[in-house]
Parts: sequence; C-alpha cells; structure tokens
Amino acid sequence: MRFPPSHLWAGLLAAVAPVAAFSAETVVRIASVDDLKSVIATVEPVHLLALRARIGGTVSKLKIKEGDAVSAGAEVATVSDQKLFLQMQAIDQRIRSQEAQRDKAKADFDRAKDLLSHGVTTKVVFDQAKTTLDVAERTLAAMKNDRSVIEQQTAEGAVLASEAGRVLSVPVSVGRVVMPGETIATLAEDKYILRLQLPERHATFMRAGDTVLIGGRGVEERPVAKRTKGRVRLVYPEIQGGRVIADVEVAGLGDYFVGERTRVYVPTGKRQTIFIPRSAVYRRAGVDFVRLKDGGEVVVQTGEPRGAEIEILSGLKDGDVVESQ
Repeated sequence: MRFPPSHLWAGLLAAVAPVAAFSAETVVRIASVDDLKSVIATVEPVHLLALRARIGGTVSKLKIKEGDAVSAGAEVATVSDQKLFLQMQAIDQRIRSQEAQRDKAKADFDRAKDLLSHGVTTKVVFDQAKTTLDVAERTLAAMKNDRSVIEQQTAEGAVLASEAGRVLSVPVSVGRVVMPGETIATLAEDKYILRLQLPERHATFMRAGDTVLIGGRGVEERPVAKRTKGRVRLVYPEIQGGRVIADVEVAGLGDYFVGERTRVYVPTGKRQTIFIPRSAVYRRAGVDFVRLKDGGEVVVQTGEPRGAEIEILSGLKDGDVVESQ
C-alpha cells in the first residue's frame, strides 16, 4: 500500500487542524505616538566629594575601604603630625613653669598687701608686686591660648565625611605621609542620577521635567511592561562633541555601581504609525499574520510592543478591520 508524500500529509493535517477562534474586532487607525530613541546612560553621583587632609603628617588611622557606606560627619581617617605632639609637650612644660612663677607672684602680692595694711611697707612695693602678678597671669593665659591652637591643629587631623555616601576610592594607606589638601578618599553622594548623551539633532526635544523610560539594569532591551519611569533633572546648556548631555532622576539607583550602564528610552518627537492588539497577531512558519474581518489573511511586519498592543510597520492600512483571538 502506498502512502502520500510527506508534504501532502502536512497539507492534510493543516486542513483538519482546528482553526483558532477569533472574536473581537478592531478598526485599524493611524495614530501619532512618541518616537522613542534608545540611548545608553551611565550611573553617576549627583556630587562627587573629595575628602582631603587638612594638615600634613602621617596617616595613623584608616577606618574605611572601597564600597563602604559612611554617614555625614563620620571620621574616615586620622592624620597625625609628630611635630604637633612635640610642640604640645613643650608648651605643657612652659605652662607648668609659668604656673609656678604665677604662684610665687601671687604669694608676693598677698604678702605685700598684708604688710601695706599694717603700714610696714610702701605703696611702691605693693604696686610692683601687683604688676608682677598681672604679668605672670597674662603670660600664663597667652601660653594656654597657644596650647589651644595646637590642640585645634591636632583635631584637624581627623578627616570627616562632609556628606553621607559610598566610598569609591581610597588612594592612601596607613603610614603614608600626606600633604595638606591631599585626597584621602573619594566619596559618591548617596543620591545617584543617570547621565545620558543624545545626538545634537535631538537637542530641541529634550527639556527638564520630561518623562523618560528606563529599561532596567544593564544594556539589554526590556519589554515595555518592565520599564520604569524617570524624570529629566537637568539639560546641560553646552553641546560637547556633537552631543547634548542630560541628567535623569530615577528612584532606586542606590544599589547601582557608579559607572554602570543602562538603557534609556527618550522621546524625540512624534511619528505616525499603527498599533493593534497583540492578540490579533499570530505566527505561522516564522511569519506574522493578521486575520481580517472578511476572513482573509495578510502578512504583517511588526515593530515595538507597547503594553497590550504592538506596532504594525507594514501590511495594514487605515480603516482595515482585524480580528483578535
């Protein structure tokens, strides 16, 4: 017994296969939609802070490492200057010596005052004792002020975080000698933004306050349903290298890496196109089809999906009626 060729079997099976049920009807209409341009944006901190040494000396303590989160006012490192320690010892010795001289001058003054009250000494001797005591006290006060200056210089060895953020780099190590103003650590402020660049021809479409779509982490394409919204924070007034630069505010960038790239979809004007329900498009043998109301089938070329609809680039015209499954 002979059997039909395989291609005839395929035709017979296709003929008896159940036809998908089509119910809803949609009238095709050409509509104006945002023309979204896909660009790559980079995660950047709003402010990049350099924590610097206020005095010269040796790094004696280092309390942070790359990636650590620090709070505002936290001490991240300590710079010690041995000369300040020696100066402090010297001023303490001088203060103790001056305190002894002050005490002697005070005793001489008390004695002169007592003798003057009994008429045993002269007013000149009393005035000399009083002057000596005043000089000793003022000299002691000046020495204590000098000590306070050294204490303040020593306190400035503490390197403090001016804002809360995450440590990006620590170019020093314990024991290293640093100069005043040298960077101890670089800190990225807690708030991150996305910095993107658009070709110059799109500069007129970008405005502060505009809404853009964020495609999630990484540079891969994401379905519209998985995109989040961001707001253009600032459009820089200078065009660099034929590109306009803008910053976009997005919630939830705190766990991103600085310098991480992600895809952003920016509206660059309007265009006329056709969108129909995605359920009206079905695929057979790798080709997209749409069933018309009159029962005919047309091959269509699909474009960008947006929610429950999909763009039709070719195959349909305004006024056609398509059926959805």
